[in-house]
Amino acid sequence: MSEHRLLMIPGPIEIEPSVLEAMGTRPTSHVDADFLPVFSRALASLRTVMMAPSAQPFVVAGSGTLAMELACASLVERGDRALVVDTGYFSARMAAILERLGADVSRVSAPPGDAPSIDAVCAAIDRHAPRLVTITHVDTSTGVRIDPAPIARHAKERGALVVLDAVCSAAGEEIRQDAWGLDVVLTASQKALGAPPGLAVLTVSEAALAHRRARKSPPASLYLDLLEWLPIMQAYEAQKPSYFATPAVQLVGALERSLTAIVAEGMETRFARHAQVAGAFRAGLHALGLTLLPARDALCASTLSAVRYPPGVDASLVGAVREEGVVIATGLHPELRASYFRVGHMGATALPEILTTLGALERALARSGHRVEAGAAVAAAMRAMSPTGARP
Repeated sequence: MSEHRLLMIPGPIEIEPSVLEAMGTRPTSHVDADFLPVFSRALASLRTVMMAPSAQPFVVAGSGTLAMELACASLVERGDRALVVDTGYFSARMAAILERLGADVSRVSAPPGDAPSIDAVCAAIDRHAPRLVTITHVDTSTGVRIDPAPIARHAKERGALVVLDAVCSAAGEEIRQDAWGLDVVLTASQKALGAPPGLAVLTVSEAALAHRRARKSPPASLYLDLLEWLPIMQAYEAQKPSYFATPAVQLVGALERSLTAIVAEGMETRFARHAQVAGAFRAGLHALGLTLLPARDALCASTLSAVRYPPGVDASLVGAVREEGVVIATGLHPELRASYFRVGHMGATALPEILTTLGALERALARSGHRVEAGAAVAAAMRAMSPTGARP
């Protein structure tokens, strides 16, 4: 077996040993009496993580893209107007999903690395009168984070449903689903939720479920119909056996283990920790003479950083960092992918992983001909993590 390299991409991420242990159990029946309370606890914990006591959680075998399709296919009928707040590659994917469903899709966009202003989004809502507004909280392609609260508030005042793509933000960035009026928050298991890939996760408001019930016709896909899954989720939460499609039993067990740890940490503490770790990492990046893709500091996510290559350095840096023992990701946005790389810092990531990554970047940059001051990045990160800002 090859030597393990630290995984610092924006998902999948390194996961805790206890989660790996849960994943490594033998298969069991999806209606086994021992599995029912595990699934029940996972569903209940999602309400805490999303700050959505009134929402209905769904956990379905599939990827984050499946979660996007579940939300859109259940809520949109052919001809419905939809507005996509476009901040990158995955906002464009949401638009493509809606278009394939026959929605009349409008976008409010900004150049890559930027985000449309709240005023521009609200004006677009007024202009297009959409039935559905979608927001990508953190676009994994650009590292751009947008504040969904004022957009959701305005959309709800205009009678629209609001879907938040939180694939790269849930359990790492502040989300208050009930307080902000978000109808659907969707994510996937392999990012800040801290579990292996393979589960689509949604928390859905009663208003959204009522909208689905009131449709003129059901979704074309049985698997993508939230109402088909609803009695299954309700039964599992009540610890009663049920069946629609076989759940990923071991993945649900791993998710439950991770969610239990997240709830124990506390959401406010978790939000603050992600912000602190991100700030320390960026302090180290600046000490290496590197700049970020997002146009302004306020747009920078706490869960990942999109970093421009310095002059004279190209995408071979990603391979050079891997040789130093750390795996990072290349750029993804089609207009800019050759000009930047991405580093995830979410879930259980803490100072040791940040320092290891900065050290690997420093060595790889030096080998690529970029001038760096030895140890400066690590020192800057440690100062940023110190409560006083002084060198520890």
